Amino acid sequence: MRFAARLCLSVAPVLFAVSLITFFAIEVLPGNTAEQLAGVNATAEQIERLEQALQLDRPPWVRYGEWIGGAIVGDLGVSLANRQSVVSLIAERLPVTLALTSFALALALAAAVPLALISVYRPGGAVDRTVAILSMTGLSLAGYVLAPLLILVFAVQLGILPSIGYVPLSDDLIGGIRSLILPATALAVPLLGLYTRFLRGDLLEQIDSHDYMLAAKARGIGPWRALLRHALPNSLFGLMTLVGLHLGALLGGAVIVEQIFALPGIGQLLLQSVNLRDITVIQAIVLLLATATVLANLTVDVLYAALDPRIRHGRA
Repeated sequence: MRFAARLCLSVAPVLFAVSLITFFAIEVLPGNTAEQLAGVNATAEQIERLEQALQLDRPPWVRYGEWIGGAIVGDLGVSLANRQSVVSLIAERLPVTLALTSFALALALAAAVPLALISVYRPGGAVDRTVAILSMTGLSLAGYVLAPLLILVFAVQLGILPSIGYVPLSDDLIGGIRSLILPATALAVPLLGLYTRFLRGDLLEQIDSHDYMLAAKARGIGPWRALLRHALPNSLFGLMTLVGLHLGALLGGAVIVEQIFALPGIGQLLLQSVNLRDITVIQAIVLLLATATVLANLTVDVLYAALDPRIRHGRA
């Protein structure tokens, strides 16, 4: 518990730095929300009145101070574009993004573990080379490149899956899964290549350089049983760390993929807010994504410490 508490204390400065950098990075860009909302034909007087109505005429540090003070108590302000509560806007969109990223992560892990296992069963064989080619191909394909290809093949040519839109899982489970298959696959394939290569390398290291694998073979334990019972559980520690470290990349990829597939998630809301320079919504979403990434890494650290006492004592 003390170890977890020390880690939690390190989260606040990180999130504060993220919010500060995000606010002032957008602040130094030319233009503001008032200019975007007023339109290209608006006069200087109209823009000035709108700035006053949105309270954008106040110094940046005053506006940031008010925002961060409210964020600490859970008040993320209101959208400058439509005057809705930012919390309610995020609450409407968050389930879509959670469903998409969870589905993508599950697909990547469900495929990476068996592929890595069959690859190391006979290293250097035909199956191993094939898996290596597939994993490198997956690593070479970004989600936003793969997404149009998936739409072209499975939605346009074959017509078996929808290309855009989202069906809530609570309304129609099958329809919701069908609407998530293509975007989740676009996100999962690069992760699948990364996880497969990492797990394959770690499993080979476990087999070649650890005495307990040699002892298992000496006791007559078959290769598959030795892989599943001894090598895989130890290699999953490293894979767990990799998943936590790449959660931010997964969420970042979801921003673009949601726009391609017209999914009403956090990513689409973020892009719309960037176009409108809606600073309060941008701040809240970036803070949310940063919090999710930090907490994922924090969870991995705590799980490591819980499973291996040497870690928490070594860091004490």
